[in-house]
Amino acid sequence: MRASVIQIAVDEGESVESRRRRVASMVRDQSGADLVVLPELWTTGAFAYEDFGREAEPLEGPTYEAMAKAASDAGVWLHAGSIPERDPDGPLYNTSLVFSPSGDLAAAYRKIHRFGFDKGEAVLMGAGAELVTVRLPSTTLGLGTCYDLRFPELFRGLVDAGAETLVVPAGWPERRRSHWTLLAQARAVENQSFVVACGTAGTHAGVPQAGHSIVVDPWGEVLAQAGADEEVLTVEFDPGKVATTREQFPALKDRVLGLQPPRRP
Repeated sequence: MRASVIQIAVDEGESVESRRRRVASMVRDQSGADLVVLPELWTTGAFAYEDFGREAEPLEGPTYEAMAKAASDAGVWLHAGSIPERDPDGPLYNTSLVFSPSGDLAAAYRKIHRFGFDKGEAVLMGAGAELVTVRLPSTTLGLGTCYDLRFPELFRGLVDAGAETLVVPAGWPERRRSHWTLLAQARAVENQSFVVACGTAGTHAGVPQAGHSIVVDPWGEVLAQAGADEEVLTVEFDPGKVATTREQFPALKDRVLGLQPPRRP
């Protein structure tokens, strides 16, 4: 399986429309890939809170249309990162979109864990409530977004739902870059899954981004990692290694906690 991780620079001075066209062109250039992954909130920048409401769009808005066409043109599975989604009957959501090679929407995931504590995304956006997996011909994707990476129970739930490759788009800040790499490797090891994590380059509303998109195998080995600048990271891996790893080292079968209600004393 060949994955292309497009680490986009999201900087002030480029309009959303211009960036959307540029990213669509970058996706089309990856026509030899099986899976293409974009980062979180690349239309606005993950820390550009004041732009969320202004740039929010319906699920089937201009970004949806541009990315569906790009996926179809390239003939790839496209995880189109996430957008600020405006639900006509509710709040904004940080919503990821996954398209099939025919350009059809295969899945939408509303981010469950919102970052910001008492400000930013945590108060401006609603929380998703559903785990989402997507079946590809050679693997099953499990979807998480940025801050979700800090919550192992989400990814264990995705594995229980059949996930073998965990895909995490993000707008992760440079000052916590060491956490980004550490957590990506931890989620891979504990779930015996591949992790494909796509960050952004540049600066979002004055917050330097970590970049360093990363692909990790089920043993925690880093197969490829980007630098700090805009880059397309391409890596080939064998999805069958998940089943082999789980068979050779069947740690998931030894789970006790979380599988049954606790006993009463």
